[in-house]
Amino acid sequence: MRSLNVLPALLLVFTTAMLHKLPAETKVPSVPTKEDLEFVEVIKFIPNLVVDLPYASEQNFFKKRFYSANRCFLRRGVAERLAEVQKSLNAKGLGLKLWDGYRPRRVQWEFWKVLPDPRYVADPKEGSRHNRGAAVDVTLVDLTTGLELSMPTGFDDFSPKAASDFPLLPPLAIKHRELLHQAMRRQDFSPLPSEWWHFDAPGWQQYPLEDRDLLAELP
Repeated sequence: MRSLNVLPALLLVFTTAMLHKLPAETKVPSVPTKEDLEFVEVIKFIPNLVVDLPYASEQNFFKKRFYSANRCFLRRGVAERLAEVQKSLNAKGLGLKLWDGYRPRRVQWEFWKVLPDPRYVADPKEGSRHNRGAAVDVTLVDLTTGLELSMPTGFDDFSPKAASDFPLLPPLAIKHRELLHQAMRRQDFSPLPSEWWHFDAPGWQQYPLEDRDLLAELP
């Protein structure tokens, strides 16, 4: 009769094992408020951020200027998270350099004409996270010198080395990449697998696609 007492014990062991296999609780992004949806100029929100937009010049992969000024915009909710990243990096003597933020959808079409590869350019029919003002392209700079830290590649390097987990790199480049990724992840930004510099804000799907000329709208 004692063998019957084994059944509850086995059930307990099985239940405990299954619970350990369950995935960790996933954070569900809150619905953006009306204030979160507002566009802000990032430099006014994060004064010591370095803004250097390759698409505001011809110094980019496409060899064409797409923005008429070196001014970058993001949704307020996204900019607030980026400000927290900047704050944490400043404590280490580092900061962010912003290469791109909000991108009008018409510019996305221009990109797609030249590089219709969804690994690197989002299909404009569906829109990019940049078109929502909910994604950023960033790297790290030394606050003292203002110089960029060494990274796996430069901006818009469409090669395997640009992947967020590419291993065959100088140790210092990997260290700096991981430093950037850790700082961004702490504020729930997600890196794009094919581009180490691209990060999506949490809940990016809840920010609508836009094709607004914010340079004309916001003084």
